[in-house]
Amino acid sequence: MQKTTLAIAEKWLYLFIGIAIIVNLSGLFVPVIGPDGTLYASIAKTMAQRNNFVDLYAYGTDWLDKPHFPFWVGALSFKLFGISTWAYKLPAILFLFVGAFYTYLFGKDLYNRQVGLWACLILLTAQHIVLSNNDVRAEPYLTGLIIAAVYHLYKAHIANNYVQLLWGCMFIACAIMTKGMFAIIPIGGAIVGHFIITQQWKSLFHLRWLVGVIFIFIFILPELYCLYRQFDAHPEKLVFGQHNVSGIRFFFWDSQFGRFFNTGPIKGNGDPSFFIHTTLWAFLPWSLLLFVAIYRFIKDGSKRLKATDWYCISASLLTFLLFSASKFQLPHYLNIVFPFFAITTAQYLYTVKAATSIKIIKITQLVIIVLLIAVIGVLHFFYKPETLSITISFCLAALLFALVFLPQGITSAIIPQVVLRTLIASFLINIYLNTVFYASLLKYQAGSQAAMWINAHNPANFPVVQVNDDYVSAMNFYIASPIITVNDDVKAVYPVGTFMMYATVDKMRSLTQQGYKVKTLKTFERYWVSRLKLSFLDKNTRESQLTQTEVALISR
Repeated sequence: MQKTTLAIAEKWLYLFIGIAIIVNLSGLFVPVIGPDGTLYASIAKTMAQRNNFVDLYAYGTDWLDKPHFPFWVGALSFKLFGISTWAYKLPAILFLFVGAFYTYLFGKDLYNRQVGLWACLILLTAQHIVLSNNDVRAEPYLTGLIIAAVYHLYKAHIANNYVQLLWGCMFIACAIMTKGMFAIIPIGGAIVGHFIITQQWKSLFHLRWLVGVIFIFIFILPELYCLYRQFDAHPEKLVFGQHNVSGIRFFFWDSQFGRFFNTGPIKGNGDPSFFIHTTLWAFLPWSLLLFVAIYRFIKDGSKRLKATDWYCISASLLTFLLFSASKFQLPHYLNIVFPFFAITTAQYLYTVKAATSIKIIKITQLVIIVLLIAVIGVLHFFYKPETLSITISFCLAALLFALVFLPQGITSAIIPQVVLRTLIASFLINIYLNTVFYASLLKYQAGSQAAMWINAHNPANFPVVQVNDDYVSAMNFYIASPIITVNDDVKAVYPVGTFMMYATVDKMRSLTQQGYKVKTLKTFERYWVSRLKLSFLDKNTRESQLTQTEVALISR
């Protein structure tokens, strides 16, 4: 590729990065998707409301599933901006942007600025990265923390710089305090894997790494202190149905290794092929290019082991293989290695020279783009969302026009055209998903909708009651007043006097049969929005998939 052509295209990449940032922020005000996202949000909310940054509580009881760091950040955001959807999502998305910045830096240092910019954009437009901004868990934090840690350890190695080592260890500690000890795997895989493959034995056993371990231990002391205070110092607490549960042991072993070996309190059923087909859709529209890039890198790099940077391949493939061997698997787990996937893909696109390969890449990406847009068109036709505004329609039309005509107007080089066209397609698809589809879909997350309605329609401050089921976390986060959660049985204890209740229509009927007066105030249609089915997506059959719920005023 001619340097002048690349330079022209590069100027446009900064504009595209700005658009990618806007796209990732476009779902900032869409309600958090439950159950996990709203559960984590409610934990951070409780932390902020109680001014207790030591203990983690969910559903009013001690909670030991995840470490503290993302809840500290979320609670701090709530303290600064108030409790809201955007205040919970914003810090997670900012950590993702930090990851995109470090992806650029690492790609630039390993290869060149063009690769760094492409890698940054590939990361910001990978499909599951954008989707995860609606279902905010630990992964946006981890995505930023892990690539930042690897970059600083890389700089510490090549410059023998202990300040860089300190920064790297701080990011590692924050990653560990976000997800547990398995956060070390991609970081260690990147550095150790590179040294082993390139046979840099002296670098592998350098004293700086022992110093780094000491730094990391010091930095995670706040997490260990909190776990000791909440759990180890209170053996009488009932956790996972047991007494004498050690929070520190759970942190170092059961939380991650227990899941991996399926010996911990939380178990799963692993499928060795799970992350292969997950990557196929989660890394769209770049996934096929990624598979080719990994194959070409290993094939070509094996001929010049010591002259190749193996950081990204080592980090991503080690993590991929270990996750595939695990018994506990979820699609978002793989997001943490997407920065390394992005750099590998960008490096391949930059170096491909064979005319046949370039032609195949062009055709492949064109087919993927057409198919993705067709899927969005079919989705819109059958789902029939009511949230498509004139402004969004104009933006989508402008992006479609740019998709067809802009790339060839910017550069004559085929690969940059392919990159730009793929980016525009991702912008179009995700602007639609965030501002049209998800904005409509979350209206069926009845718990959050009912909570927001109660916040605006309970001037008498009646006590609010909900029935304990799989949907309660959305109500817990979005309700402004204290809420009472009762079990769905005859032994449930309700407030004395008049109270407001959110439950299914069937539950309201059972209360009527028990002698309560039930005055329906508002009806909501409920669906588990994180488990989409075709019968729900089709407006003609959607009603059969919905559960009717109500907010009612209850009295004797």
